[in-house]
Formats: sequence, structure tokens, C-alpha cells
Amino acid sequence: MFSPLELTLLLLGSAVLGVVAFRMLHLPPMLGYLAVGILIGPHALGLAEESHATASLAEFGVVFLMFSIGLEFSLPKLKAMKGIVFGLGLAQVALTIAATMLFGWVLAYTLPPAITVSWQAALALGGALAMSSTAIVVKMLTERLELESEHGRKIIGILLFQDLAVVPLLILIPALARNPDNLGATLGWAALKAIAVLVLLLFFGHKLMRGWFTVVVKRRSQELFMLNLLLVTLGAAWITERAGLSLALGAFVAGMLISETEYKHQVEEDIKPFRDVLLGLFFITVGMLLNVRVVLDNWWLILVLLIVPVLMKFALIAGLAKAFGASDGVAMRTGLALAQAGEFGFVLLNVAGGMQLVDPFVTQLVLASMVLSMLAAPFLIEQSDRLVLKFSSNEWMMQSLNLTKIAARTMSTQKHVIVAGFGRSGQSLATLLQEEGIDYHALDLDPTRVQEAQSAGASVSYGDAARRESLVAAGIYRASAVVITYANTQSALKVLHLVHELAPTLPVIVRSHDDTDLHLLKDAGAAEVVPELLEGSLMLASHALVILGVPLRRVVHRVQAAREERYASLRGYFHGISDVGDDADMERLHTVTLTDHASCVGKALGGIDFAAVGAEVTTIRRGKERLAIGAHTVLAVGDVVVLRGGAQAVARGEALLLG
Repeated sequence: MFSPLELTLLLLGSAVLGVVAFRMLHLPPMLGYLAVGILIGPHALGLAEESHATASLAEFGVVFLMFSIGLEFSLPKLKAMKGIVFGLGLAQVALTIAATMLFGWVLAYTLPPAITVSWQAALALGGALAMSSTAIVVKMLTERLELESEHGRKIIGILLFQDLAVVPLLILIPALARNPDNLGATLGWAALKAIAVLVLLLFFGHKLMRGWFTVVVKRRSQELFMLNLLLVTLGAAWITERAGLSLALGAFVAGMLISETEYKHQVEEDIKPFRDVLLGLFFITVGMLLNVRVVLDNWWLILVLLIVPVLMKFALIAGLAKAFGASDGVAMRTGLALAQAGEFGFVLLNVAGGMQLVDPFVTQLVLASMVLSMLAAPFLIEQSDRLVLKFSSNEWMMQSLNLTKIAARTMSTQKHVIVAGFGRSGQSLATLLQEEGIDYHALDLDPTRVQEAQSAGASVSYGDAARRESLVAAGIYRASAVVITYANTQSALKVLHLVHELAPTLPVIVRSHDDTDLHLLKDAGAAEVVPELLEGSLMLASHALVILGVPLRRVVHRVQAAREERYASLRGYFHGISDVGDDADMERLHTVTLTDHASCVGKALGGIDFAAVGAEVTTIRRGKERLAIGAHTVLAVGDVVVLRGGAQAVARGEALLLG
């Protein structure tokens, strides 16, 4: 039996190894946690037993997950997507539960007589199976640049309703287990308590939350802000638990209250480490529940429970999307993306299992099938285009028609600019090109934006610039340049690869968020890379210099010089407390003061190999004097050396200087 510290170390060590392994396989970390839980659990290696400590860790993970969902809760967003959320999303969850109850009734006749599946258990299982993995789906859609596509919006709308549906299900499932003989009264009493607590928290909490957070923030203490955040989250969870409801409901309400304040984004960043770590431990405890022996002995049942729900959810969601006006291709892509199980499914299954509502044997089978379906999810989404084109002849026609439309719009143009992305930056560029009499044609994946822009006379088509066919249809062989106006490095690299293959001499201008990937994009063939943060800094500085009386010609010369040196003088900056969450690879500046014992004192810069550690010296100050940097510059006690590089590079550079 492990002590609490030994158990925590075992879970953390296993989590690290599992996530590293699954990251190397390009699979979601969540699946790594589940695999680790199965491996170290009581039914496999037996290293960790289910205990009160692991249950508490799991519960806190769910609390912070629900808190994060509450933070994302937005009434304007719900209002804008109400047709999808409360139409398509509601229908999907309700019909999945109904279909699962029907399937459970049929399955009851195939299971051993000693095992029963009551309608209450089937309802709880239906709620669990109705969920899809927000983490996996959103990550895949983001990587594929499909969040703003037609099927992307439908997927996000359904996921949003699924997240909201967890709240009433977390109230309903315990009520089903506590008093099945007097269910109406039990549900009524639970609903009354939920309404009373929600009114109390939302009405009084809304008035108190903004004012209290303002008081805390004015103290200017990051530690106090974090303590207050934990107090609010766990305090709201405690209130709902004392009312006989779930901890997760209180955390969800706390997130909702904070989402209405101006501190929402700061809270999201601060809570993320707690949420991710505790949620990872929750998934390990879920994996620990799985009995590998039961899985192996009943593999055919698990195969049935994998194939049937996935096919059922795919057919149901695709059919509903079609009924709500989607094309065959959009409906199939929506169904393929959401056919798998999700993280909230594990939460609901855990609650149902803990209340003894579902037979442990059935729980094992369903748990195994859910894990397998989530393993299959990335592959299904990755192959969705190929599957849709194979099984939907209509999709072939629509894509061909779309490419034909793009080609028809660009057929008469010569020396035009292909604009990849027609967001704010793309539209600003198009306006300037139009004023200069330069033809352009834009490609964008947001159907609403494309339709509105086309109606206004803009030269834009629905298409993906990261696809060879779209670039050819847009007239890449006749174009004078390609401009990528969205800041997504992976997509930009795809476009650069295709342009280099189709038209090697065609210049490509790329927008990036900062200078982190500047060399990567340049090496991939970009003629120019425009880091928006650095360009914004340049414009701000140039306006300030002009207002201060510096001649315009000199200002223009300085700006041009900064661009020609690839922003070398502007790269990196001194990091503070507010920059703790920044990417470790992002270039930064770091000062090192040389003491009496520094090993580099008396040495010339040329004799210190900073390049080997990835750092460089940008400035050396000696008292009030700024020294010229050269190979023969000799360092002395008291010198202040400014290093530039990533977090690890400047740390290694400091070690070189100080020894």
C-alpha cells in the first residue's frame, strides 16, 4: 500500500511517461492518461489501487473542467448559434439517449441473466454516449483550419450543447439512482434545489463577483489573485454539494459568473495548469477502472459496443445535419467528427458507476468501447475528406463545381494577386490593391463571409489555399504573387510547399504573429515574412518619432533598415511576471551581471562559444558606457551582458558567463 506522497509520485511519473509516448505518436494526451491508468490500475500491473485519495483527485479534475466550460459560456455566442445549438445539438443529445435506451433494451436479452440493464441505467449510458470529445475534435479542426467552415460551425454548435447538457445530466443521474420508486418526487425536489441554488449564486454572485475581483486585482498580487480564484471555484462547488447537488454544478456556475467580468482571460490562463494536471489525473483514475481480463474475455461484445454506437451516432448526426439543411458532404463530415465518445462521457459514466446505477460488468464494456472510439477519432477526422468523396457522389460534383466557379472568376485575369484568407487583414489588403488598380482573387473557408463579400462585389471564392486544386483554379500559373494573410505557420508551410512545387519563382508574402517562426518560413521559401507584433511596434515607434520632430526621411530609413535586417534589433524582449505563460522557444532578452567569481572575467567575447548554446550577446554595459561588441571585447567585473535567445538558450548562456 502506497503512502499519499508515493501514490501522487506514481501517478505523476506515469502521466509524464504516458503523455510523452502519445505525443510522439501524435495522439491526444488524454488517451495517454487513459492508457497509463489501465496499465498501472488494479486490473493490470496492480501498482495503484482505487482509494479515497485518487477519487478526490478525480473529483477536483472534473470541478476544474466544469469551471472552464462555465468560463466559455457566452450568451451572445449562444444567441448567434441558437439554431445549431438548440436545434441540431438538442436533437442529437435527445435522440442519442433515446436510441441508447432502445439498444439497451435489446442488449438486455443478449447479456447473461444475472446482468440487467434498467431503463435508468440505459438513460445514464445514453447521456454518456451522447457526448463527443471537445478536446480531440477542436484540436483537429484547428489544425485543419476548418473551425469557420460550414461543417466546423455545426460541429462546434453541437459540442456546445453537449457541454451544456452535462449540467442537467449531473443532476438527473444521481436522482435516478437514489429513489427509483418515487422518481417524480425525487426529480422535482432535485430541480427545486438546483433552481434555488442557481438563483442564489447567479443573482447575488453576479453582483458580488465583479466588485470583489476588482478589490483583489487592485492589490496587484498574482498570489492573491490565484488564491481568490481557487476560493471562488471550490466555494461555489461546496455550496452546490451541501445542497445535495454535484460539485461540478457549482464550479460551472462560478465559471459563468467570472465569464461576465473583464478578468475572464486572465482567469483562463491562471486556471489552465490546475485544470490540465487534475483532469489528467482524472483520466488516469478512469483508466484504472478498466478490467483488462473482462475486456479480453468479452472482446466480441466490446466490438459490438464500439461499432454500433459509432455507426449509430454517425448516421444520427449526419441525418440530423441533412434535415437541418446541410449538404451531403457537410452532413457526413459533421457525423464523422462527432461519432466518437468524449471526456464528459467518462464523467457521466463515472457518476453512474459510483452510484451503482449501472452494472459493473456493463460499465467495463462501455468504458472499453469509449476508449477505443476515442483512439479511432483522429484517424476518422483525418480521413474524412477521402471518405466523403468516396461515398458521396454529390460531394464530387459540388467540389468540381466550386473549383469551376473559382476558375471562371479568375480566367480573364493576368498578373493578379492570390490572397489566402479574407479576414480583416485580407480585406484591408484587397482594398489597397483595388485602389492601385491591381487585380486580386481571395480564397476563404468561411461561407458566410464569402457570400457577403461576393454580394458586395469582392473577388473572393470559397476555397482552401492549402489545396493544390484551389491554387490551380485561382490561376497560380498566371499570378504575380501570393499573400497569406492569416497567422498560422503550419498552413502557411503547406501553401509555401505547393506554390514552390507549382510555380517556383512566384513570390509568397506571409503574415505571422511574431518572429518565432520567421526563419522557418523564410527557409520554406517565403519572399517576405511580416510579423504583426514587430510591425505594430515599428509603426508605433515611427509615429512617435515623427511627432517628436525626427525628420520623416530618417524615420523611413530606420524602419526600412529594421526590415532589411529581418527585425534583428527588435527581436526578443525582457520578460516579466505577466509573460510566464509564453512559449519557451520565444526569443527573449536576459541581463547577466558579472561578479568577481564569474569564469568569463578577463576573457574576450570571441573565446566564448555562445553559438553552441543558441544564445547571442546584444549589449554590454560598463557603468554608463555601452561597449562595442566584437570578438576582441574583454569582459570585466561589473559588466552587464544582455543575452538573446529562447528560455533554455539564455539560461545556458548565463551558465557560460558565470561558470
